[in-house]
Amino acid sequence: MTARPTGAPRRPRNDRARREILIFAEGEKTEGSYLLPWRREFRDRVLISVDPFHGVPLSLVNKAVETKKAELLEQKRRRGRAHDEIWCMFDIDAHPNVREAIQKAEDNGIHLAISNPCIELWFILHFEDQTAYISRHKAQSRSAELLESGKNLSRRAMDLLFDHFENARQRARELDIKHARDGSPPGSNPSSGVWELIESFRQ
Repeated sequence: MTARPTGAPRRPRNDRARREILIFAEGEKTEGSYLLPWRREFRDRVLISVDPFHGVPLSLVNKAVETKKAELLEQKRRRGRAHDEIWCMFDIDAHPNVREAIQKAEDNGIHLAISNPCIELWFILHFEDQTAYISRHKAQSRSAELLESGKNLSRRAMDLLFDHFENARQRARELDIKHARDGSPPGSNPSSGVWELIESFRQ
């Protein structure tokens, strides 16, 4: 039996006014709060939906792949159209099966926004450099200091992150260059690909 898509209701096939992006996020609070200002800023050109399903990386990717296949089948039957992009947003943390999740996403055209060790590293990059290895607990502590906010991001914290995006994007890209130069595997600690998700909104 084909799984029913869990994303936003599909619009008519000929409605191309806005792109549609569906995001599967690991956490229930932080990721959704962080994305809220972006959803508002670009709502005239992209419809950004965060799926209610949450879980560890492999569970997220499995759900994303299942949803994509179901949507494409519905589109083929002329019952709407599939999302233009489907993303999974998660941390490396101490999760199992991360490599399997990444490979399955790549094999099925699912985009990834991964932070190592956690999304709080991405938040830190909005304000300062972080080039040395950092633990999850240290990243969470430093992020809370900089934003004066915890897992439930305050409005002020969301505004700060929105306003300082370009700084974070530049630092994240520099980290990728550093890892490549050092011979470290892509996505090594510290790193974050959340900027690529945000760039997809801004296209």
